[in-house]
Amino acid sequence: MLSSLTRRLGTADAVALGLAAMLGAGVFAVFSPAAAAAGRWLLLAVALAAVTALCNAASAADLAVAHPESGGGHVYTREQLSPGVGRLAGVASLVGKVSSAAAAAGVFGTYVLPAQPLICAVVVIAVVGALTVSGVRWSPGTAWLLVGGTLAVLAVVVVVGLLGPGGSTGVSASPVGDTPVPVQVITGPVGVVTAAGLVFFAFAGYSRVATIGEELRDPERSLRRSMVIVFTILTLTYVAVAGALLVGLGADRVAAEHAPLVALVDTGQAPALGVLVRIGAAVASGAALLSVLVVTGRTMREMASQGELPRVFTKVGSRSTPWVADLAGAVLALVVALFAGPVAAITLSACATLVHYALIDVAALRLPRARRHWPAWLSALGLVLCVGLAVLLPLPTVLVTAAALAGGWVLCTMVAQWSARPRPSGD
Repeated sequence: MLSSLTRRLGTADAVALGLAAMLGAGVFAVFSPAAAAAGRWLLLAVALAAVTALCNAASAADLAVAHPESGGGHVYTREQLSPGVGRLAGVASLVGKVSSAAAAAGVFGTYVLPAQPLICAVVVIAVVGALTVSGVRWSPGTAWLLVGGTLAVLAVVVVVGLLGPGGSTGVSASPVGDTPVPVQVITGPVGVVTAAGLVFFAFAGYSRVATIGEELRDPERSLRRSMVIVFTILTLTYVAVAGALLVGLGADRVAAEHAPLVALVDTGQAPALGVLVRIGAAVASGAALLSVLVVTGRTMREMASQGELPRVFTKVGSRSTPWVADLAGAVLALVVALFAGPVAAITLSACATLVHYALIDVAALRLPRARRHWPAWLSALGLVLCVGLAVLLPLPTVLVTAAALAGGWVLCTMVAQWSARPRPSGD
């Protein structure tokens, strides 16, 4: 049984940790493929993604209060639905988080070393993975520093984009000779929904707020308040950044850039600010990588404690962290990074995460009315939006996600059945 965590965090701490988890790689990379799908309707896609994420966050918050033990969506769905559904939610969570880690590393490489992004991504996964295994974690204080710095960089981008000359002129920030066509996307009216599914990736870190319920002094009050504050700040920030990109570059130019925020400040005749944006992207994506790998380790440890993964993943080190699970998460992220670019990893993460939260919405609908703090229609709307956004992502991504989830579920089920077999009595 996993040990209980100390109730030491308040609302401000939850807000800091939530923003730190969400203000990561997504805002620096997701608007390029989203603009390719939505075009000038990019802001509508951002709003749709925000509504989807808020509905899911409400479901996760209610479930976190009802089941305050650490563990996340696979715990909630197992308790409210069935062990098999909980196992599927756990697999979807792992696929989403591992792909998210690979995407964060890819964004780091794209902004820091655009000529050799893959090499840079591999190095940063190795370094951050080593930090995770050694027990490094974010504290609320360092989370506030990260959030403040990232918001400051994004504020510079917004000012340059809105007050600059505009248009699509300027030097591309993408590598010379590289044609950035990251994924085949659906355009037109349906493209807005596809773009919303991609932008959803930038909101996905909100699960960090819901999964710290066991560490909050007053979870019922703090979770609700922190959710509202985090989503208000994030939605306003993403709308401002997307609007600045559309004004400063135009939808076609945004869609053609691997590093659209750098291209924006360069187009605004402020090339020196490009260095600042690259530093901000590196810090934010590196921090997101650390946060995702930590949560991945927690998820693997919890599933292993339930017999759904090999028991070796329950091992903890001298700092009471699941170092074996942390190491496995880093290795899996490295594999995904080697075979998928950052945008492909983003689409895979978004699809798997949407499946994960669709199951959470179903679980939340099973809660008695007395145990709900958010209206049930939010969970129902979240379920519909999750399914719609997931199936309208690029078809190859949907098929790969389905195969990964099916394969992972089968493997975890086999491990669970093996773990449940009676063992011979002692020697």
